[in-house]
Amino acid sequence: MRKLLLGLALAASTALPASAGTDFIANSFYDVSHPLSKYGYAEWAEIVKDLSGGDLTPQVYTGTVLLAPRASLQGARDNIVQVVNHAAIYTPSDLPVANAVQELGFNYSDAKTLIFATADFSMHNQTQLKEWSDSGIVYLGAYATPPYIMFCSSPVTNLEELKGKRIRTAGSTVSMWVEKAGGIPVNVSSSEMYTGLERGSLDCATNAANDLIDRSLWEVAKYTTLLPTGMYWSGPLWGYNKGFWAGLSAEQRSILMQASARSMSRMIINYVKRADEALEEAKAKGNTVSEPADDLKASVEAFREESLGNVYQTATDKFGLANGKEVIDAFRATVTKWEGLLASVDRNDEDALTALAMKEIYGDLDPTSYGVK
Repeated sequence: MRKLLLGLALAASTALPASAGTDFIANSFYDVSHPLSKYGYAEWAEIVKDLSGGDLTPQVYTGTVLLAPRASLQGARDNIVQVVNHAAIYTPSDLPVANAVQELGFNYSDAKTLIFATADFSMHNQTQLKEWSDSGIVYLGAYATPPYIMFCSSPVTNLEELKGKRIRTAGSTVSMWVEKAGGIPVNVSSSEMYTGLERGSLDCATNAANDLIDRSLWEVAKYTTLLPTGMYWSGPLWGYNKGFWAGLSAEQRSILMQASARSMSRMIINYVKRADEALEEAKAKGNTVSEPADDLKASVEAFREESLGNVYQTATDKFGLANGKEVIDAFRATVTKWEGLLASVDRNDEDALTALAMKEIYGDLDPTSYGVK
């Protein structure tokens, strides 16, 4: 295996600039059955090949065999792979802008709005664009999760039951809420949830509902609480190595933009659907799915208001943004824009969402210069 990884790394890092008939490595650290890998990488690769007539051929790797979640950004930067998905919360020092915006995650719950708003903001806001460029990647599309809920090894439906529980969290805002509510936040990657729950180093994990089935969490977490604890969108679903991207033709870049618009639409429709289905499947397997008690809901709602009031200071003090208020306000305005845009289309129509994304996000991006100049 070591020789295989070294061989892949050498082949990628010494690759010639892209040309006709371009093969390239695309890596998603999620298992192939996860919506971000299934629709964002496996099916995306087929869309890329179809749109390009076989000129662009992504070689897709899923799971952690090639890159660990925290190594995704570095892997793309070093051209070990040419495109990755990356959760910015794993590398806050490299991506302070993306992480500052993610602090708003506790206050949103509509995945379909957030995926398009995040892509729009991330490819048009100059502060965010500079961060991608400085990090050695070209951002080409977003992900967004359904609201995270709690999967626990024992019932946790009220504040008393939450006290002292070790809870896997992602992001500082939800960690602060867990601590204030009496729990113990544990920051580990989503790939470590199963083993943590199985071994008892975690009492609960927060993630999207599909992971009950897609990551088999129902086996080690028999109790699910439908408490929304934020959602996540930080980082690219497709982050391209800058040198590789620059070596593509304008036509190839345009095709990849079209593939991103289509794949974001398909992925988010199916991600939300899969989360709903997984809850029913978990119940059929004997899991207990419960609504949170009033005191637990009130705790989250109160903290949402508190965190919204602190988000500007967090952007400045914690993440070092000189224009933190400007960036946060720009993101919130983009979310409001997309709430309006999505109100006039069928939110489950892949073609309609794709057309809207092409018009509102990619329509003014020049494939001859985007990510290059």
